[in-house]
Parts: sequence; C-alpha cells; structure tokens
Amino acid sequence: MTPDEYRAFRSAAAVIERSTRACIAVEGADRTDYLQGLLTNDVAALGPGDGCYAAYLTPQGRMVADMEVFNLGDRMLLDVDRSVKAALVERFDALIFTEDAAVADWSATCVSFGVHGPSALEVTAAALGDPEVGAGGVPPDVRGLEPHRCRSLPADGASIVAARTDELGVPGVVIVVDRPRADALRRALAAAGGLCADPAAGEIVRIESGRPRFPDDMDGETIPLEAGIEQRAISFTKGCYVGQEVVIRILHRGEGRVARKLVGLAIDGAGAAGGPDASVPARGNSRPSSASTAARKRPTPHSRSSTLSRDCLRLSRGPLSRNTASTARARSTTSSGAAKASSGIARNGSLPPIAPPTSAL
Repeated sequence: MTPDEYRAFRSAAAVIERSTRACIAVEGADRTDYLQGLLTNDVAALGPGDGCYAAYLTPQGRMVADMEVFNLGDRMLLDVDRSVKAALVERFDALIFTEDAAVADWSATCVSFGVHGPSALEVTAAALGDPEVGAGGVPPDVRGLEPHRCRSLPADGASIVAARTDELGVPGVVIVVDRPRADALRRALAAAGGLCADPAAGEIVRIESGRPRFPDDMDGETIPLEAGIEQRAISFTKGCYVGQEVVIRILHRGEGRVARKLVGLAIDGAGAAGGPDASVPARGNSRPSSASTAARKRPTPHSRSSTLSRDCLRLSRGPLSRNTASTARARSTTSSGAAKASSGIARNGSLPPIAPPTSAL
C-alpha cells in the first residue's frame, strides 16, 4: 500500500479486485416475491436497473448477511460477503417450495472489480467502451448512474454488470464480468486512468467513512439497529420479512433503544494511545481488532488514526431515539496523555464519517 493508492480513493479512481465478495443470482417468475418475504428492504419496489441495500435476518432478528440487491431485469443479483455465500445459497434454495424461483452461485464463473473515487464513473465508462472488453458500446447514462442503479450490458454472448455502490463511503462502481474477460477489463481500467490499489487502502477509506462491514463490524450476534444500518437496509412500510417482529418490537415498544451500539472512534495526536504501534483490544482481550490494524497501516505518518469495528465497540446504554445512531470520539490530550470522550448524534442512520487527515499524503 502506497500514498498514491490511498490518494486515488480520495481524489481520482482506485481499482480493487473484490476477492472477498460473491454474487448470487435469483431467477424465475416469482423471484421478486420470493426475496420480498426474506429480505429487510422493499425488493418489490425495485424496477429494472434499480437496487438497494438489504439484510437477511434470523427469526430472532440477528444478522445472517447484508447485501446489495440489483434488479437486472431478468434476474435479481445479490452481492454478498464470500464467507456467507455457500450458506446463503443452500438456505435460499431450501426455502423454495412452490415458487418459480432458482438460486445460482456466480462466484465460480464471474469476478467483480470495484472502482472507487471521484472519477469512478468516468473511468468505468471509458473501460467498458474498450473494444477488448467486448461490451459493444456503453450506454451514455453509465456516467450518470445514481447510487444503487445498475446496468447489464451484452458482451459477446455473456453480460457485464455495472452497478453504482458507494460501499466505501466514496463514489464507487462494481463491475461483474465472466472470468475469461477479467484480464481485459483490468487492462482497460488501467488504461482509462484507474490505479490498481491494495484493498487495505480501501479499508482505511471505509473506516474513515463510518461504513460498517459484515462480518468484521457486525456479525451473527448483531441486530441491524445495533449497527446503525436500519435507515439504509430496512423498509418500515413493506410487508413481513424474516426477523421483522423483533425489529418492530425494538422500535415501537423499546423506542429504538438497544443494549449496545456500533460507533466510530477517532484518536488524535501522534503519541496518543501509546504511539503509532499501539493496538485496540478486541472484545476486552489483548488481540488487536482488524479495523485498528488497518488504521495503523495508513501509508504515511500523521497525527490521526481511526477505527471502526464491532471488536472495539463503545457500548451505549442510555436512551437512543428512533432513527438515530450514537457516535463517540476519544481525543488524546498532549498535556496529560488522558483521553476525553465526547458523543454526538447522526440522523441519517449511519455512523458519522471520520474526516480524512488534512495533512498532505
């Protein structure tokens, strides 16, 4: 990881191969109604080319997975963490009874790339227009894709999916292609100005943006309201879905109060918390969390590090109003070395972003 890679996420376009993600396709005439009864968001409201962020819960309201859902017209595409892909495919397939629906694992035949940064849309459009990629021309609206919008482009008998997803908290596009076309797309993205980057640099940007990731920051013990994703992942007007009763009970009877809350933690000062090699204990033991490790790996020294991880939760046990998330920031004092904590409120249903360092990288 180099300073240029981090800088590309913030001021240009960085390209990463999304090896930790997998795609599941759901086909059949009943695919929309089938998913509507399983997922937390309003999948039935998605027209062709639309998408949304959603979660799949246990009947107890705890998370099995989060995902991006895209309506490609003839199928629904679920972008999930690879660690839960096999379990989801097996579970979704087992839940098909009389519905005309079929679940297909695309991970063996497809690969996905993420293009992130202010120039992501322009770089994506230029790369997809490369004759070597074989998309046969790019619709002009690819450059203007709104968040969660997607396009499926024919490509020599196959298809290429381009979907807008700001999963790292900066403008981004996910491109899904068949594996034989991956090298050509990689070259086209580089020729269009995309910089191949270490995923660790993307992790730093994600953490600074306050975007939790499954299963690192939220896992099978997490209720969506604890992670602060309810405004993005849950529809409060749709019909029933798995785990809805628990979510509604917390919101309506408990007024949105939860026993713990995922929050951001920022530490200022070059010597704060024991210096640049200090670690944040995970769940109260001496093992450093993955998020804090990523924060310490920022490519150049500066006075600010950031962490966002369920492993280093600040538990908020006071009353929390509906549709809010809490945030806490610990700032070191150079005179005494003690940390002072302050809290704030975010009203957009996600964690307040941690601003990138102002010092030049």
